[in-house]
Amino acid sequence: MFRLWVSTLQLLELIVSSLVHLLFGFYIFSTAVAGDLSQTINDLFFKPNLTSGLQNDEVEKQKTTTSADDLPLIVLVHGIFGFGKGKLGGLSYFAGAEKKDERVLVPDLGSLTSIYDRARELFYYLKGGQVDYGEEHSKACGHTQFGRVYDKGHYPDWDEDHPIHFVGHSAGGQVVRVLQQMLADKAFKGYENTSPNWVLSITSLSGAFNGTTRAYLDGIQPEDGKSMKPVCLLQLCRIGVILYDWFDIPWLKNYYNFGFDHFNMSWKQIGIWGLVNCLMGKTGPFASGDWILPDLTIQGSIRLNSNMQTFPDTYYFSYATKQTRKVMGITVPFGLLGIHPLLFIRVLQMSVWRHPPDVPPPYKGYRDKEWWDNDGALNTISMTHPRLPVEHPNHLVVKDSECQPLQPGIWYYKIVEGDHILFIVNRERAGLQFDLIYDSIFERCRKHAFRKKPTLPNQLNQ
Repeated sequence: MFRLWVSTLQLLELIVSSLVHLLFGFYIFSTAVAGDLSQTINDLFFKPNLTSGLQNDEVEKQKTTTSADDLPLIVLVHGIFGFGKGKLGGLSYFAGAEKKDERVLVPDLGSLTSIYDRARELFYYLKGGQVDYGEEHSKACGHTQFGRVYDKGHYPDWDEDHPIHFVGHSAGGQVVRVLQQMLADKAFKGYENTSPNWVLSITSLSGAFNGTTRAYLDGIQPEDGKSMKPVCLLQLCRIGVILYDWFDIPWLKNYYNFGFDHFNMSWKQIGIWGLVNCLMGKTGPFASGDWILPDLTIQGSIRLNSNMQTFPDTYYFSYATKQTRKVMGITVPFGLLGIHPLLFIRVLQMSVWRHPPDVPPPYKGYRDKEWWDNDGALNTISMTHPRLPVEHPNHLVVKDSECQPLQPGIWYYKIVEGDHILFIVNRERAGLQFDLIYDSIFERCRKHAFRKKPTLPNQLNQ
């Protein structure tokens, strides 16, 4: 009997792991990537020797100048289907990049929850307390107002005098922007002193600022950018997620969680008929539209961007990935060896996407060809900087010297050859590029993005 029980548990874990990895493969990850990664990969990363090349007496002097506790915190925010520290058996979403600095946090936010909900979760993860989604929003979207409790925030000192550097991948970049706007709008009850200056810098890796045509390919209706086609890939995803949350197996939820606990879809709370209503599309996040995909359509991004600013005292930098090139005027996938096999077909599909002629375009002036360059998940035009419905101040960077000294209030951006998962999960795929990108990010945070003085760990301020 005991052996049967153990075998059943192992089978359940195998089924759930397969489901999670399959869903990852649809959007960002794949079984091929996830299957060969382990904590061993993370152990390959060591903190850089920031004092190399200095004279011994200089090193000793510098060690007494700046301690790790004096450094602004760096927070790495994952994207869709992502996860934070401690999930998926200790796998690192950012492939160990968090080990490159002494002051880094990797929050675990809802992997499929809406941009709005994730921004609220991120605030309370840092400051502490019970997540408050807001009474009006909660009623409109059909979920409870309060969520997870953080007895002691991971950075309760966070304020304008202790600002944070944020680095977001994919949808994580948009989450941070929404959070900064909430801080500006003083949208958190009991925190009347918040301001946009709580955010020192935002760095985006393949950021979803202006939506993606991938959402339509996977099943979101281009007519409204919110509802799903009756038969599509996203319907399979929807059913899988509902069943996962309904079975509500605690140790599996600790292993990985889609983040919909505030919708109360567990069998303990809604029973069989509640499950039927969710599957029929009458209740739950997919019925109300309070989940990530509607926010990643062009229309959804425009709705979000309409209420967001680029703030004059915050530094902004983005890396836009591209895995296509134009050959004789035709956009085609480029660098076949550099594209993950499960993203190749999406790169191809997105490079020929055409908005349905019988459907109004998502915005005035929309042209298909401007959206053909892509990385298999997002369009390159979407990743550079916020541009819809109003283009924000921006500057294309070819050489780093062009943005030194770095000016706040401007979106500096680079175009990088690579697919959407180049700088996450599997460090070996990116090779040297991985270290070049992340080293430049952390150096920028420590040396070039500051309001009072630059800070480098164990180094004299220069």
